[in-house]
Amino acid sequence: MFALPLAFAAAAPFCPAQAGTATIGRTWPIAEPDAMAEIEARTAKQPVEIARNFGPRANWSAMQAAALRVATQARTRSVVPFYTLDFDIKLPDGTLLYPKGYTFNPLTYVSLPQRLVIVHPRDLSWAIRTARPGDFILLTAGDALSLGERVGRPLFILEERVKERLGLTVAPVIVEQKGQRLMLTEVDLGARPLGNGAAR
Repeated sequence: MFALPLAFAAAAPFCPAQAGTATIGRTWPIAEPDAMAEIEARTAKQPVEIARNFGPRANWSAMQAAALRVATQARTRSVVPFYTLDFDIKLPDGTLLYPKGYTFNPLTYVSLPQRLVIVHPRDLSWAIRTARPGDFILLTAGDALSLGERVGRPLFILEERVKERLGLTVAPVIVEQKGQRLMLTEVDLGARPLGNGAAR
């Protein structure tokens, strides 16, 4: 039982106390500028409040979420998210690999480990209770950045192209991969009064 410690003790006199560095072979100075220094230099040239150049965040096109109706019944359906190439894909030597118009299912090659929990902002508390830590919560309206800061979790907007690609029509809906399909579970949270007394 003492063999291993004794072996290390015996080898200790032959091992240097600390590792040194040595140059083996030819070396050249690094020609590329330091990336972090470049970023810091460019950042220093930017206005302190760059957001002023773009107006109120609520008007940014990148912050405009795709709208969905409110789910009035619970149902589950599946979607195969086929994708059609709108350009040729060629190898460097010009050999055609996939032609324009080629249609395939991306889920044949990749997996979606997290779910998408898509909700109206008024159902955000339900989404936070329902979503797993790795799930993405997508909002159909509102300021995802401000709401995310308020709830302490990253939130995203539902983009129009995602809405169209998945054939989304109502929310809340949970999107999850099952094999080579996406399962869409539409959730009816029931009629509830809104802040102004109107029903959902």
